[in-house]
Amino acid sequence: MCSKFASTSDPGQSPAGCWLVRDGKVLASVEIPRTKRAKAKGLLGREELDGAMLIRPARSVHTIGMKFELDVALLDETGKVIKTLHLRKGRVSAPILRARAVLEAQAGAFSTWGLRIGDVLEIRGSDSSEEQPEPAK
Repeated sequence: MCSKFASTSDPGQSPAGCWLVRDGKVLASVEIPRTKRAKAKGLLGREELDGAMLIRPARSVHTIGMKFELDVALLDETGKVIKTLHLRKGRVSAPILRARAVLEAQAGAFSTWGLRIGDVLEIRGSDSSEEQPEPAK
């Protein structure tokens, strides 16, 4: 099950069927690393990212050793986007003290999604007991 910023004892990544949602519309699939090992690895070694990765807790991010550039959104405790940035390969972002989570996506994704500072994001799952978000148009 996916939940907004909830911790879980599930090892590794979040289960399949997690969605990044804004205003009830699905923006993308989202992976949520659950273990320290999975968080440390993040996107290292990947050629691309289809969707997004949410890392929590986090206040900064790096692209050292990455094979692609990132769009990064820093989120507060409510899931509100408080800062966005574009990170080229081999860079480290400055920590943002108010941030509680970092959303990473392949460069260009935020433009495609229309993601902006002030947007409030949710993570929803495909569990039938949860309200299903409407796909973005």
